[in-house]
Amino acid sequence: MQTDDQASCENLSKCEIKIIDPCIDQRWDEFIYKHPNSWIVHLSGWKKVLENSFPHMKGYYLALTEGTDTQIKAALPLFEVSSWILGKRLISIPFATICDPLVTSQEEMKKLLDETFNLAKKLGASHLEIRTLKSHPLIQEDFFHCSCFYKHHYLLLTNNINNIKKSFHRTNVRQRIQRAEKSDICVKPGNSETDLMEFHELHKRTRKKHGMPPQPYEFFKNLWDTFVPSSNMKLLLAQKNDKTIAALILFLFRDRVSAEFLASDDSYWNLSPNHLLFWEAIKTAHNEGFKIFDFGRTPSSNSSLMDFKKHWGTTVVDLPQFTYPNSMRDNIDNREASINYRLSKIICKNAPGSIDSLISNFYYRHLG
Repeated sequence: MQTDDQASCENLSKCEIKIIDPCIDQRWDEFIYKHPNSWIVHLSGWKKVLENSFPHMKGYYLALTEGTDTQIKAALPLFEVSSWILGKRLISIPFATICDPLVTSQEEMKKLLDETFNLAKKLGASHLEIRTLKSHPLIQEDFFHCSCFYKHHYLLLTNNINNIKKSFHRTNVRQRIQRAEKSDICVKPGNSETDLMEFHELHKRTRKKHGMPPQPYEFFKNLWDTFVPSSNMKLLLAQKNDKTIAALILFLFRDRVSAEFLASDDSYWNLSPNHLLFWEAIKTAHNEGFKIFDFGRTPSSNSSLMDFKKHWGTTVVDLPQFTYPNSMRDNIDNREASINYRLSKIICKNAPGSIDSLISNFYYRHLG
């Protein structure tokens, strides 16, 4: 009698992998909305955003289909990222805080990875990077170095909202929310490009404080134009006396809401506008029936940010990242200890504001 595994292997032997354009092939987004591990970055809109924002990126979307059945069974979005400094890489998926190969078995994963290696050879890519959340057990590590440098914090919203609030740290979260509420800070949705520009001004200042280049405005404008009309993206503004003092960008897809970009004015830090933004976002997500609130991706070395997210009663899990070849392990595991990384932080933090845009455009011409 034939086992399910044997039947699966035989069925896969009849499958073929094609590179499709998700922007014109409606099967792609139909598949994304059905797959249990899909996220907003898998949608065709993400390809539009990246390619329109960063000329050094090009998407190749691998789709596994079976014979005459035109439905997609499994998929792996890949982006060619070209840089004269870092070389040519294939990444799944650039600038995604969470993502997964969209597979349900090791056999599907192997077939897609075999084609990925073929594509890398054809394009002359020397570096391959696969980012995961749930699908990592399906990747055989023989050819890869697996790093868990990044962590993922999430909050389940299935409990009563009052009980959820009780799980927050008393002094570091609940009292700060109360302080913001007593300071007459109001939270309102951002509905216009003017609101988005206010966010980006705060974003530039926040990134500079941390010694990091801000993402170009064009990236956020493309996100706005692509995902706000479909209600997959929201902007919240915290205001004091009609002045925007903090802002938060949220992604929404399926049963999940994710806090992706937070920016604030340091001079109002003592009023805790960031805490009020998160609390309002959590309450709204709960009221609208979402099941999970994400706090995004965090470097394990960033202890202050790790603590901030932990104080919200979150669960923390690894975000395994698979890199080929194995010789890349030192670059992945020790990235924040490198001289180049520390030097770039000094430059970003101390450069005059007049050249911030030049620095940002230079950095993001090479990153992914």
